[in-house]
Amino acid sequence: MAEYNIRVNGKNQTVDVDPSTPVLWVLRDHLDLVGTKFGCGIAQCGACTIHIDGVAMRSCITPISAIGDQKITTIEGLSQNADHAIQKAWLAHDVPQCGYCQAGQIMSASALLDENPTPSDDEIDAAMNGNICRCGTYTRIKKAIKTAANS
Repeated sequence: MAEYNIRVNGKNQTVDVDPSTPVLWVLRDHLDLVGTKFGCGIAQCGACTIHIDGVAMRSCITPISAIGDQKITTIEGLSQNADHAIQKAWLAHDVPQCGYCQAGQIMSASALLDENPTPSDDEIDAAMNGNICRCGTYTRIKKAIKTAANS
């Protein structure tokens, strides 16, 4: 066990965990931030996507020991009142069905728009590649990203 001082959603947190503990489990089990979901455990589905210093990362394979002083943002920290442009667009296009993948999808989409505010279709496809939606709402996801880009 080791003590880690991390910054999550703008707040300093201290956790005492094994250095190999994935950030996903630190968030869910130690900080009660359960918006980030466990999907596959091997970084292939995107359900666990968070931002680490603004970059979309898979938290299921990122050990807490790799974080250092980088800032972590989860779906809970994306906006105070679910009023981020991508969240509004998600609702406007009725993207969620079962909703399980949505936090990861939104985190990937918001990282894309932070880096590239006017992405092309190919850039959206590349950025969202690996975010799996079992309900198949990919067309609505792309429309929501385009709407958020234009807002």
